[in-house]
Amino acid sequence: MGQLSPEFFRRDAVDVARDLLGTRLLVDGVGGVIVETEAYDHEDPASHSFRGPTARNAAMFGPPGRAYVYRSYGIHWCFNIVCGADQTGSAVLIRALEPLAGLAAMQERRRMEDPRLLCAGPGRLTQALAITADHDGLPLDAPPFRLERGPTPEAIVAGPRIGITQAADIPWRFGIAGSRFVSRRFPATPK
Repeated sequence: MGQLSPEFFRRDAVDVARDLLGTRLLVDGVGGVIVETEAYDHEDPASHSFRGPTARNAAMFGPPGRAYVYRSYGIHWCFNIVCGADQTGSAVLIRALEPLAGLAAMQERRRMEDPRLLCAGPGRLTQALAITADHDGLPLDAPPFRLERGPTPEAIVAGPRIGITQAADIPWRFGIAGSRFVSRRFPATPK
């Protein structure tokens, strides 16, 4: 199916978030299929980039097709993919994967066996894939990352984003309909 190029990410965050579903994400050979995403646009009050560049969100204002990694609530890392035109501050949060490659490594890192819980949620995903601040700003078309286009999902669901207070009603969370690996069920019907 082929590795995604930086040009894939030079588009609107909502389009990228939907089109990433079904993509295979690997970090040092460990990962799986993206089953849930959230879009964050630079004009979105829930986005880290809404108030402009800072030391924390600098990667969001760099070239598309790079990682934006930040610590959420001082507890766990979150992995995002920068998108849009250069320096616009848009990104897609990768919320969940269906784990397929390197299951033993993910189970050891997460200290659990259940494949459904290994990568169901941004913090679980980064722990399972060993993503940290060291990955912030790295290009996604070079090691340790590999993003390969997969088959287009048969149906996609959309709903409100999770864990935010501003613009929480915007339906910019997307998932593969029927996936057992999403972080939380969707209230919406397939689109």
